[in-house]
Amino acid sequence: MLAYLLRRLAESLLVLLVMSAVIYGLIGLMPGDPIDIMISGDPNLTTEDAQRLKALYGLDRPLYERYLVWLGNALQGDFGFSRIFGQPVLDVLVPRLGNTLLLMGLAFVLAFLLALPAGVLAARKPGGWLDGTVNLVAFAGISLPPFWLAILLIILFSITLGWLPAGGMGDGSFGSSAQHLILPALTLTLASVGGHLRYLRAAMIEALRQDYIRTARAKGLDEVGVVTRHALRNAMIPVVTILALDFGTLFGGALITETMFGWLGMGKTIYDAVMGKDYNLALVGLLLATVTVLLANLLADLAYAWLDPRVSYR
Repeated sequence: MLAYLLRRLAESLLVLLVMSAVIYGLIGLMPGDPIDIMISGDPNLTTEDAQRLKALYGLDRPLYERYLVWLGNALQGDFGFSRIFGQPVLDVLVPRLGNTLLLMGLAFVLAFLLALPAGVLAARKPGGWLDGTVNLVAFAGISLPPFWLAILLIILFSITLGWLPAGGMGDGSFGSSAQHLILPALTLTLASVGGHLRYLRAAMIEALRQDYIRTARAKGLDEVGVVTRHALRNAMIPVVTILALDFGTLFGGALITETMFGWLGMGKTIYDAVMGKDYNLALVGLLLATVTVLLANLLADLAYAWLDPRVSYR
């Protein structure tokens, strides 16, 4: 297991290195740069001032030289400063990464806890009334765009009923933060639960049709034990892959949700950094998103061995 973890760590570092070069190159090829934004905001800056500032920040060098300088500084723990916030990049991103992981983690857990029993119950009697109801709910959840769902929830719970705040982060206290977290977490939960439910239902139907399930029932095992100990455990093996991929793609969904609700997370921060030509902030933010996806895939691989004793990483 240790050798496997070390190999995965090496592979992850290689992926991060490649991604850093690709992201840096794509950001560097975008039209304009921070100096151009400064010039457009201050008409008193002359062309000579612009050239001097570009030389000061190294923007007059070729793109590959700028990347190598950034990489050397990053390996020493210096990821640069954010031009928009005027702070070190990590000081800006670490609290916002925590906000996004809180929002994503809560939505992920709630969606799975809702999809698990519904998918199992629907798979036990395919084609029944419960299965039809679950399928209808799943398709409705998949079809709803997150931004439209967010608007509906704001209209219902904030404007019409006045129960919850429409957006923001609160005043920092636990109660206020929890109130502001409910609507964005509910939006992401409803947007993702349909997909989880469909995968769980399909995997359970396939597992319940296997010969070992008929054998378990023939031996006199109770239905709860057959479903939970035999069918569900084997059905979860393909579902784990989907859950790992979905956890990574929640960053994309969080961009829309965080923007709609003013939640200061990674999605909104990366978007603001890209639009504001804040190269350091955008680059490190996207790399942190890559780390999250890599970590989710590693946890999925470890879950395979726990679910199926035949899988070994020795």
